[in-house]
Amino acid sequence: MIEIIVRTVICWITHSREQPIFTTRAHVFQIDPTTKKNWVPASKQAVTVSYFYDSTRNSYRIISVDGSKVIINSTITPNMNFTKTSQKFGQWADSRANTVFGLGFASEQQLSKFAEKFQEVKEAAKLAREKSQEKMETSSDQSQESGRETPSGNQASSINGTDDEKISHVPENTALMSENDRLKSVAEQSKKLETELQALMDSNARLSDTLQEANSNAESWKSKVMQSQDENNQLRNKISELEDQCKEVNLERERNTQLSLRIQELEADLQEKEQELEDLRKQAETIPQLMAKCESVTAKLQAAETASRDLSEKMTLLQSEIDDSQHKQKNMKTELKKFMDVLDGKIDELHEVCQGISKLGIDN
Repeated sequence: MIEIIVRTVICWITHSREQPIFTTRAHVFQIDPTTKKNWVPASKQAVTVSYFYDSTRNSYRIISVDGSKVIINSTITPNMNFTKTSQKFGQWADSRANTVFGLGFASEQQLSKFAEKFQEVKEAAKLAREKSQEKMETSSDQSQESGRETPSGNQASSINGTDDEKISHVPENTALMSENDRLKSVAEQSKKLETELQALMDSNARLSDTLQEANSNAESWKSKVMQSQDENNQLRNKISELEDQCKEVNLERERNTQLSLRIQELEADLQEKEQELEDLRKQAETIPQLMAKCESVTAKLQAAETASRDLSEKMTLLQSEIDDSQHKQKNMKTELKKFMDVLDGKIDELHEVCQGISKLGIDN
């Protein structure tokens, strides 16, 4: 049903006398009907937004169609105002649609051009309303003047008559004039009623169009609300998924930082190992010299060992000789002691002999 209404509206716009006077592209939003604060996207991407002029009704409208959906159908009135809320976003309130439309542009220049065109169209709508009011006033004035001219013609015809006719038709003329005045007043009232009826018919047609638009907008709003709810749920799920992914990404970043630090430490260790390996290579170059020195030292050690063996053998011989000499010394000491003891005895005997000889000499 909605697609049929949308196609009908599109065909009516195409085959009517409405002509696009300005076209741009923007992201379309509508105010949330429940909160009256949040914006609900009416289009998933940038769509065409156009100003249309209806020459038959002398009116201006902003129309935007996304595929088979009419997302904007706003008739511009002199009371409307377009407000720039940011460098690339603007909005206006439509009391007939009972909503607020918002447009997000790609650049500030596009927003400025759209706002300037809105002001021009608003002034043109104001002039058109004033002209229509003037036409209605002039038409009512002309009808009143035509009603006033009619009795003067009747009076002229009565004046042009003869004296007999004047005398005979005086009461009839007065009755006819009163009847004519009454008919003129009725005609004026009927003309006023016709103009009011025409105005009511025009307003009724406008109201019927507005009602149809409101019904189509209500259906589209219902579908958009359902779509927006689904999209909001999807966005919430995506946001939760993205938050989880962000947590995982943060964990991965921490792991990556730890791994980078570990890699730096390993690189430093690797450089140290490479330096040690280079030192070992340099030392390996001196190994043949060291081997030659080691062989010479080994030969010297072997010679020293042989010399030490010889010395040890000599030491054993010398030790045995020393032991023999010590034994001989002990024997000589014992013999010498014995000899000394014998010598002491002999000396004592000799001393006694000397004493005896001295006594003998004294006695003699």
